[in-house]
Amino acid sequence: MSLKKTLSSLLDETLALHKKPKTGDVDDQTKDKEEAPKKKRTSVKKSATTETSKAEEKLPKEASSQEETVEKQPILKKKSPKVAVEAEPIDDSEMGRLLAEHPIEVPKVGDVLQGTVIEVGSNFALIDLGPLGTGTVLGKEMKDGMAGGIKVKKGETVSATLIELENDDGVIELSIREASYDKSWEDIQMKLEKKEVVSTKILEANKGGLMIEVNGIPGFLPVSQLGSEHYPRVEDGDKNKILELLKRLIGQELHVRILDADRVNEKLIVSEKAARSEKERAAISSLHVGDIISGEVSGVVDFGAFVKFPIPDNEKERVEGLVHISELAWQLIDDPRTVVRTGDHVDAKVIGIEDTRISLSMKALKDDPWMNIDGKYKIGDTVDGKVDKINHFGAFVYLDKDIHGLSYVSEFQNLYPGRKMEEIFQVGTSYKWKILSMEPKSHRMGLLPIK
Repeated sequence: MSLKKTLSSLLDETLALHKKPKTGDVDDQTKDKEEAPKKKRTSVKKSATTETSKAEEKLPKEASSQEETVEKQPILKKKSPKVAVEAEPIDDSEMGRLLAEHPIEVPKVGDVLQGTVIEVGSNFALIDLGPLGTGTVLGKEMKDGMAGGIKVKKGETVSATLIELENDDGVIELSIREASYDKSWEDIQMKLEKKEVVSTKILEANKGGLMIEVNGIPGFLPVSQLGSEHYPRVEDGDKNKILELLKRLIGQELHVRILDADRVNEKLIVSEKAARSEKERAAISSLHVGDIISGEVSGVVDFGAFVKFPIPDNEKERVEGLVHISELAWQLIDDPRTVVRTGDHVDAKVIGIEDTRISLSMKALKDDPWMNIDGKYKIGDTVDGKVDKINHFGAFVYLDKDIHGLSYVSEFQNLYPGRKMEEIFQVGTSYKWKILSMEPKSHRMGLLPIK
């Protein structure tokens, strides 16, 4: 039995050994098992690679087509990137439709708006601006320069400049004065070019002239541009007296013409004299050289006297002429005030007309005493004469009230070498003289002092 068991156990062990695989076979089987999923993964990779390569073949084609499309489209330079704006919802309400049909533009400061005056107070005006509401005009901003600086009236349609869309009180603030500024200068320039005569009010006076205003624009009227009627003729030329006369014109209305209008520098110069020129030319056209006029001395100055007189055959039209100091009398005149005074009534002869300047002569209406001099004096005569004045030419000597002569310095120095006339002669004293020459037509006579 023991032997059978022994043989049986040996047989079992032998069979067991035959059933057990070899080590190399086990390794091969293990590899096969490990490689099987690898092969599956490799096949997956190959399929993925194949699909990727196919996709890459398609991409260049699509990219090239996109590049061609980009090349065909114009390149636009943009300062900022596009911002997607969402479309606003449409307002279907009645108010929304009204706003869509009648959009309201919000004005900017400085814009000129049109409106109707609905209320005027002592220092304010209310302007109906339609959809914008009601605007307010305050104080001096109510004045319209183009309307002569007067306040606006209720019901008028006006233009006003927007000063504030909402001031501290929450209202729209406007200026009518500023809105009319541009129009005022345009109108002034037009009047300058057309040489129109305008009416202006005198606001202030200074020693140089008068301050005026045209279309609300301040200007200046120089004294030299005043007409003869308003020109301040002061006998001694005292500037303070001139200023007092100019101040009397404040508040008066004068007709002037614009001489210069500089909008950039806000310079406006006017002239009363130029405004009267056309009117005076028409009046003077009926006046002729040789006419005798009768008028009133309107002013006396160092160089003569002004005479205002009516035009012959037109008593309503008065013009002014000048009698030069040399035309006041046949005698030598040092001061016109010794011959005439303001307010005197005189007769004169028209001796010249140049544009609107009229030259008059009072002595032309009197006989020339030099025309009869041959019967009174002759060359070589010794006569008595009174020294009237002494200057660098010599001594002026009157033989009588009408005839005068001159003793030249050169003749005097021959008689009194190294001496001055003032040392020998005294003004107002009579001396003996010898007549050296006479020229009646030119009113000249040469004298030599006798020692």
